[in-house]
Amino acid sequence: MKIINNPWCKSVKMKITVLGATGQTGTFLVNQALQQGHTVTAVVRNPAKITMHHDKLKVVEADIFSAESLKTHFKGQDAIMSCLGFPASFFSGVRGYTLSMSSVVSAMREVRVPRIIIMTSWYTKPNSGVQSPYLIRFFLLPMIRSVLANMYEMETFLEKTGDINWTVVRPPGLMNQPATAQEFLTHEGYFVPDSNGQPAGSTMGRGDVARFMLSLLNSNAWVKRGVAVTTK
Repeated sequence: MKIINNPWCKSVKMKITVLGATGQTGTFLVNQALQQGHTVTAVVRNPAKITMHHDKLKVVEADIFSAESLKTHFKGQDAIMSCLGFPASFFSGVRGYTLSMSSVVSAMREVRVPRIIIMTSWYTKPNSGVQSPYLIRFFLLPMIRSVLANMYEMETFLEKTGDINWTVVRPPGLMNQPATAQEFLTHEGYFVPDSNGQPAGSTMGRGDVARFMLSLLNSNAWVKRGVAVTTK
């Protein structure tokens, strides 16, 4: 487990495209990116859902399952950041993560965007939650297993892309809370363990997830790796 501070105030200004920009975590990500001076293209299904106005914000409508639709909005960007989320399904399974990422990677390759940072979750790998608390292990994880399974398929797909500099960010349960100044705890795995090997907490504020994701724009520490994260 590593403890790191946040270098976001010293970041180099970049051009980034945000997927899932109207979601709860995506909203924090867009706001913080603009505050840091980045130029943001927010890719959404319904532009009317973003009501903010900013000189460095462009809101565009696109189909996340179509590389042809995405590539126009990826061209000239320094990085893609994804907070996409898809609901659990007990009957048909979840395919949104893998289908959208296939299109995203194809579009990135076509217009030569080198970097992507994606949010998934703790416990995506099957049986990685065996040390989680009772309620999480036996009630929550079975309820969202279809989501976690497709997230894991997407992570496996990214591991096989040798030409894309990807980072998978795995937070625990998300709380709709703004960013703090707390230090981050990180671990290359599917949860962050404490000194006894047990999960170090179970929740994290969405604002802090966005803060961590943005800090990776100027770091090579987790390129082509998955990182579990929480706050101290």
